[in-house]
Amino acid sequence: MHYLKQFTVIIAISAVSELLALFIPLPIPASIYGMSLLFLLLMTGALKLQQVENAANLLLGIMPALFVVSGAGLITSYGQIAENFTSWVAVNVGSTIVILVTTGLLAQGMIRRKKAKEADRND
Repeated sequence: MHYLKQFTVIIAISAVSELLALFIPLPIPASIYGMSLLFLLLMTGALKLQQVENAANLLLGIMPALFVVSGAGLITSYGQIAENFTSWVAVNVGSTIVILVTTGLLAQGMIRRKKAKEADRND
């Protein structure tokens, strides 16, 4: 029964995110609104982790199976992909490098700020 409640919470957040995507005139997918909303609810304490944890773990466990359909779609689109393969590789490699560098710099900045705050407390 607790899975049903947890899935209901997740589906409700998903439904709200779909509505946000409809009414906010920005080119942002509903899934991004949903993840942002879920993050905001968890960080503010309006939603407790225990209220969605088991259902989320179940979804994470079956995630590879959810990508089978996408993989089959890629196989059927092989002709289109082959035409632009070098462009696709360049975009993927470039965006991966940008994300890695950005994440690394952000993490270093956060670590430095945390160490500076701890040093100020100790002084």
